[in-house]
Amino acid sequence: MKRIPTALLGLGVLALVVVILPFTATNYLLRLTTIAFMYIALASSWNIVGGFTGYPSFATAAFFGIGAYASGILRAASSLPLPVTWLFGAAAATVFSLLVGPAILRLRGHYFAVASLVLAAVLREITNAATALTGGGMGLNLPTSGVVNVDMQTRLYYVSMLTAAVLTVSLAALIWRSRLGWAMRCIEQNEDAAIVLGVNTLATKILGFAASAATAGLVGAIYATWIGYIDPTDAFDDLLSIKPIIMAFIGGVGTIFGPVAGAIIFLVLEEFVWRNVLNFHAGILGIIIVALLVFMPGGLGSVGRGIDRLRAYGRAGGVGGAAPPVVPS
Repeated sequence: MKRIPTALLGLGVLALVVVILPFTATNYLLRLTTIAFMYIALASSWNIVGGFTGYPSFATAAFFGIGAYASGILRAASSLPLPVTWLFGAAAATVFSLLVGPAILRLRGHYFAVASLVLAAVLREITNAATALTGGGMGLNLPTSGVVNVDMQTRLYYVSMLTAAVLTVSLAALIWRSRLGWAMRCIEQNEDAAIVLGVNTLATKILGFAASAATAGLVGAIYATWIGYIDPTDAFDDLLSIKPIIMAFIGGVGTIFGPVAGAIIFLVLEEFVWRNVLNFHAGILGIIIVALLVFMPGGLGSVGRGIDRLRAYGRAGGVGGAAPPVVPS
């Protein structure tokens, strides 16, 4: 009888837990799991641009905020079903990315990073000024989901954010295995060489940017109706651009399941560790980014490769022995 692969077995157990959880867990645990799904979606969304193409995007907060406000404004002005308003939020973020992408994606390195970081700040100021439409600094109260029971509402957003996470990870996997993913990896390795190979680098980056925008905008739209209230500071929070980067680096940038693992680890740290050191939260995030870049550039996967190198070094006799064999990275 053929043995079931460990990875497949693990995924099966995880899927079973996800299905059973809404029927057995408390509202607190369901809320925490819903946040985990949101983080997984945001980290995987960023990974499409930052991991696959190697472009250090800080535009996640901008996409998230546009999705939240577009969905929220439509929800407040109409009685359309929630899924329709959520898709509208995702579409609005996608359109925005297609408008600004062709301009800022011609930049590289820290120039692109700064340009993408400015997007959220600009949108935050515009939202603050558009009081008649967005409520300005007072924020925007959104109608409820229509589900009166608190337990049912908690489970509704559990399923909704889970769906967003699954869609984002699945989209990342499809892109990775497609010709578009191949073009992105060429850009990440050497953009000038990719141009020589005939890759339309600008179009590739724009498509990746749009995919990242659509998924982040969808998450923002779901989040807005889940919380029931949004304001410019919350919707366009710069931490929404920084956290997904850290999550992806923890698990492994440019991989499919690395951001998933990184998001879960980050949430555990955030919930049980950083809650007690809130005054140093931003500083800790900065330290973690530097540490990850220096000691774990490949995320958790680089830890395994580092252990393999140490073992090979030990088998070779340490300092006084022969040179250790090279372990492929």
